[in-house]
Amino acid sequence: MTTHAPTAERRRRGRLALATTLAIAAGLAVASPATAGSGGAGMVPPPVPGAKAKLVNGLAVPPKEAPQRVVEVIDAANRIAKGHPYCLGGGHRSFQSKCYDCSGSVSYALHGGSLLNYPLASSGFYGWGHRGRGSWITVYANGGHAFMTVAGLRFDTSDTPGQGPGWATTMGYENPRSYQIRHKPGF
Repeated sequence: MTTHAPTAERRRRGRLALATTLAIAAGLAVASPATAGSGGAGMVPPPVPGAKAKLVNGLAVPPKEAPQRVVEVIDAANRIAKGHPYCLGGGHRSFQSKCYDCSGSVSYALHGGSLLNYPLASSGFYGWGHRGRGSWITVYANGGHAFMTVAGLRFDTSDTPGQGPGWATTMGYENPRSYQIRHKPGF
């Protein structure tokens, strides 16, 4: 089982995010950790006003109103959103993988926000959290596929740009009624 980042590491990430935001506001070019390991080019802009995330160059920009753990889920998803290909079973044995499938991608992102302790297959999400939509994060899972919405954006491995995990502004082809819909209380 993978453990969560120590509190000191989280504080360091928070300070780095604040420094990045201040540097961007000052007009300086600083690469953020979310893009550095993602294979993506460019920077993630500072948080956007309101409660809805924004899609910029294939990466999600968290909203200012989002709780810290939601921001951490977005940051984790951004790390694999560009540059990691799809592979069946990717991300199931370990959160760290060269490629990810649908549930491996969702697992990785949720783990980044301390909302999941070990990777789950699609059907494993049937018992995760509580039934229904969340206010910030909602996981959709059935026996063959899993995806999630975070702050108004969809994180998925299908019907998104590229060949692996990615963000989209629409629900795509999926019919939410054919999925178990789950959330963690408070999120």
